[in-house]
Amino acid sequence: MPAVFPDRRRLLLSGLALHVLSACGGGGSAGAAPSPAPAPAPAEIPALKAHFAAHFKIGMAADPGGYKNAVANPVILKHANSITAENCFKPASLAVSPGVYNWATADELAAFAAANGMVVRGHTLCWHQQTPDWFFTGTAAEVRARLETYVHDVVTHFKGKVACWDVVNECTSDDASSAYRNSRWLQILGPDYIEHALRAARSADPDAKLFINDYGTEDPAKLARLMTIVAGLQAKGVPLDGVGHQLHVSTTSPTPANVDNALRSVAGKGLVNHVTELDVSLYNDPGSCFASRTGCAADITGDATLLAAALKAQALQYRALFNVFKQHASLQSVTTWGIADNSTWLSGFPIARGNRPLLFDATGAPKPAARAITYDSYLP
Repeated sequence: MPAVFPDRRRLLLSGLALHVLSACGGGGSAGAAPSPAPAPAPAEIPALKAHFAAHFKIGMAADPGGYKNAVANPVILKHANSITAENCFKPASLAVSPGVYNWATADELAAFAAANGMVVRGHTLCWHQQTPDWFFTGTAAEVRARLETYVHDVVTHFKGKVACWDVVNECTSDDASSAYRNSRWLQILGPDYIEHALRAARSADPDAKLFINDYGTEDPAKLARLMTIVAGLQAKGVPLDGVGHQLHVSTTSPTPANVDNALRSVAGKGLVNHVTELDVSLYNDPGSCFASRTGCAADITGDATLLAAALKAQALQYRALFNVFKQHASLQSVTTWGIADNSTWLSGFPIARGNRPLLFDATGAPKPAARAITYDSYLP
């Protein structure tokens, strides 16, 4: 998420690399065959939405201000056929007061998507952050009615314009004490708040696909807690079409096997998978960095050698992840949390420092990571 909140610090996230071809003079025995040169970096890459069309849609997250600038606009128009609003679909942006809405920016995004052949992922209807305090005032019955009314009003407004909704965002606990995050929604309404939101969304638009979206699904323990929530909803016949995997990750974590396990677990429940907020941080910070902002790795973006090594590791991680993604027919959409490195929430989270977590650099040019996922022969 672009907005930074203390609870997010518990999430452990666990440009252009220089490709130098040196002319070698001598050193080999007479008549020895020369070593093959590494595959050259392609000058351009194919449109990602076409390259991966047989597997899944390619999405990018941005508000109108994020996709209208000169760097990002050509990138999203060429490469994406799905878009997620970074902030303008959240309750803090839409819900002025009970029954009063500010639709202008969200409507602008929906119109942009329609004009450019993109589907819209609605993000998000029910979250413990970026939700006005007035949602939580009054009795439990009043809070439930307010939630259901809000969900119904928003989904109805965008009926036919939004293909799917992250109805409930980050409802899973980060520890083993409970399957459910101890949010204000849980404290007031108990676990049934998830059901209330999903049923209200289905009632408003029977054709939209409904998702629970969460981070840390690549951690087997957290995944197990999420799947407990999913199983409970399915046992009650609650409408749920899929699970969104945020995948805010780093160059060394998670392992591809853990991502594969998460996708298989969801598909095993008969649900659709979406990757919803993918980025690969250059930094492999300890947990203390997210909990107390201590021990965080120092900015490497000013050191050409360290940066080149990090961008190579990033490219290999993106390639490994996309190789897993392509194996899963249940995975229908892959969205990066941002368009290009000129604008990323990771510039300020968990601390302020340079970060280059996306597939395109700050000028909009494809990075080693973009080449790595589109050319199997490319050596980053």
